[in-house]
Amino acid sequence: MSTLPPLTAVRAFEAVARHLSFTKAAAELGMSQAAVSYQIKILEERVGAAVFLRKPRQIALSETGAQLAPQLRQAFDLMRNAFAEAHDRLGGVLNITTVPTFASNWLAQNLGLFQVNHPDIAVRLDSSSGVVDLLHDEFDIAIRTIPSHAPLPGLVTHLLIKADFSPLVSPALANSIGGVARPEDLLKLRILDPQDEWLEHWFKAAGVAGYSSKGRPISHFGLQSLLGTAALAGQGVAMLTPGFFHDEIASGRLLQPFDLLASDGRGYYLVYPEARRNVPKIRAFRDWLLSATEPLRAE
Repeated sequence: MSTLPPLTAVRAFEAVARHLSFTKAAAELGMSQAAVSYQIKILEERVGAAVFLRKPRQIALSETGAQLAPQLRQAFDLMRNAFAEAHDRLGGVLNITTVPTFASNWLAQNLGLFQVNHPDIAVRLDSSSGVVDLLHDEFDIAIRTIPSHAPLPGLVTHLLIKADFSPLVSPALANSIGGVARPEDLLKLRILDPQDEWLEHWFKAAGVAGYSSKGRPISHFGLQSLLGTAALAGQGVAMLTPGFFHDEIASGRLLQPFDLLASDGRGYYLVYPEARRNVPKIRAFRDWLLSATEPLRAE
């Protein structure tokens, strides 16, 4: 049985394979490019085959390299997670990145309940819609809007709430035209974010053909929290996820004229690495969040 290559050589190969660049790998590892090349040479001598194909101004994995790369990356992920888990037990800081809509419409109002039950876990919250690499970035978990069957290798997903939508309007604005009895009545009112594709989806599902934003004052609020605030102020009809506005609807401050919910197949999901599913702080937050959001899914 052959002995393992030096760990430095294996680490250099994993970094170069990930970046497909000796320069980027050297910067990440704090080594010179020549030192990285030397480590790759040591690895190739031990393996007995080239692991990269050198081309003008670029490199590619050889057949042997392509076989090694994913398994070695997984091995380094396991080691990284093992050390992270050991650190987590001491540090107890939970790093969460969440899309702004979920942060402002639900998490901000409820996160204190988690912290009351888990005073030993400090929470650092990032509100962002950007793509993050949970397998390598600083965040422990993410809350993102994704299609229901999107493949996410190496990650676990839990549905928190479907991104269904329906028009919401203030009662005063609805009464200004004598009430909203039919979907067509909504077209008599100002439409907030008239270019939002959700509007076309909903009106089509409601049997109202040919919705168009043409001729309507253009606005772009983007976030459901901002749209909801504008709707509460009577500024227009907003296409929103009713589950995020349960209290406003129940109190009568917002009116959902129709039970019809449309969908584009997306939902708000809790996401975290499979390899870290049993980290105590992740497990604690997952269990609390799934229980706390159960009413959202029931609706």
